[in-house]
Amino acid sequence: MSNKDTMANRWTRFQNRLYARLSQRRKPVSGFVGEPEPRTIGAFARGRQLVAGNLLFAGFLVEAQDTELWDVTAPSAGFDNERHGFAWLDDLAAVGDMRAREKAQRWVWGWIAAHGRGHGPGWAPDLTGRRVMRWVNHSAFLLRGTDEKQRQQFFRVLSQQTWFLSKRWKAATPGLPRFEALAGLVQAGLALEGLEHMADPALRALARECDSQIDPKGGLLTRNPEELLEVFTLLAWTSAALSELGRGTPGAQAGAIKRMAPTLRCLRHSDGGLARFHGGGRGLEGRLDQALAQSGVRPHHATGLSMGYARLYAARTSVIVDASAPPKGPASYNAHASTLAFELTSGRRPLIVNCGSGETFGAEWRRAGRATPSHSTLCLDGYSSARLTSPDHRGAEALVDAPTDVPNEFEESFEGAKFMAGHDGYSKVFGLTHARTFELRFDGRELVCEDILLTSDDRAKRQFDKAMNASSLQGIGFDIRFHLHPDVDAALDLGGAAVSMALKSGEIWVFRHDGVAKLTVEPSVYLEKGRLKPRATKQIVLSGRAMEYATRIRWTLSKAQDTAYAVRDVHRDEPDFD
Repeated sequence: MSNKDTMANRWTRFQNRLYARLSQRRKPVSGFVGEPEPRTIGAFARGRQLVAGNLLFAGFLVEAQDTELWDVTAPSAGFDNERHGFAWLDDLAAVGDMRAREKAQRWVWGWIAAHGRGHGPGWAPDLTGRRVMRWVNHSAFLLRGTDEKQRQQFFRVLSQQTWFLSKRWKAATPGLPRFEALAGLVQAGLALEGLEHMADPALRALARECDSQIDPKGGLLTRNPEELLEVFTLLAWTSAALSELGRGTPGAQAGAIKRMAPTLRCLRHSDGGLARFHGGGRGLEGRLDQALAQSGVRPHHATGLSMGYARLYAARTSVIVDASAPPKGPASYNAHASTLAFELTSGRRPLIVNCGSGETFGAEWRRAGRATPSHSTLCLDGYSSARLTSPDHRGAEALVDAPTDVPNEFEESFEGAKFMAGHDGYSKVFGLTHARTFELRFDGRELVCEDILLTSDDRAKRQFDKAMNASSLQGIGFDIRFHLHPDVDAALDLGGAAVSMALKSGEIWVFRHDGVAKLTVEPSVYLEKGRLKPRATKQIVLSGRAMEYATRIRWTLSKAQDTAYAVRDVHRDEPDFD
């Protein structure tokens, strides 16, 4: 931890506290320009748990039936951030009954009493933006049945937070945190009487962020699909708020929305969930569909990679491949060593997955989730395709020695769509390049693949020879992992030549290989946000040793023929998310 970094963080926190307290001098507003429409959506089940006093934030469960939210001692910084961000207000509003409203009101006015004077960790730009949006969105739910004094307190603190955002949004980290701060400032400025003058500068700043943070193909530098969805949702909400006032969306923001919509559609599996890469989860259920509908961007066929991912789709089978190098620099905070990893979903049922982000389960799980063995791809001799450095001043570990050359190519074959890619992440140590070919049949019933380990030139051959000598000519060990979703029942067939996988839809998929490697079924974990601990699951593992300058391993995933009619019945009334 450097002194420079420590001083920078301390200075940022000091300025946040200073402006939070200065905000107390601002003249309060009296109300809204018009009644705001609730835009954020929550989870009914989570809302019921909150009403019962079960606080599940950042992977920690605290039972607080008789303790107010702000009296609970936070078990982690993530827990504190979640409660100060007020996303839980979406869940209570989703329940919407009297008990949920009374709890929401107690917690909101409890925050006003405990932190409304500029105290506490919640006065950070991104958390304040997140909180302000929820207060505006659910104001009708919150203000119902309140007296004049409570209304005055509500609008006083809301206007103070808006002023704080106008001064401190630049302190938010570029990317999602800054979008959250600016979106909160824009929506509060548009909604609150007398603060309209704060909305226009924020809109111009938001437009600049759209140009600098969202690339020409509609992606983010972090390559986190769920984070892209969150930014897209914020922009869609802001556009809707402008539209309700008869105002148009700035060109840069509208252009960003148009670029991002097809990218998000390419990152979505056939069940509507997002691919889980680089720290992202599947996304809150219904949020992507709501945001796409609000954006007004019509679906169209995208070609090439989307934010560095390749998508193959046929007859309700989706395959999404990480086909680019991991993010670099500040954007690598949540980056995973997942190059050439893939996920496969059949209809409404995920089959092949990555373990996911372990961030909510602690530092060790977070580190494990970022490593190559936690992804459905090939791993050499226990190495990751990128190495994690020691933590920096934020506790973050960056990826180094990551792949730099990741060539890829799409091709239409006679029987289906084909995608080929490779990466040089192992060349420095082993002299080997990893290449993968995916071919999804047009009927969506079979994925035919090939993994290749090869030396690309004489220098690579010399490095491979050096690695072979270090192994006493025993070869370079490799494992090709296929992590299964917890709902999949897998069994190794007699003889060990294939693995049968039963989905809850009634489908049966079969994994087969060419016999070059040893096939096993081993334990694995599924790291899922919103749960107290990792879920146990299984993984298929092909293990072998690379002895030559070129090693090929062929394998297939295919639907069993005798499930065709059962599957058709199960999926008959399900929507298609392609």
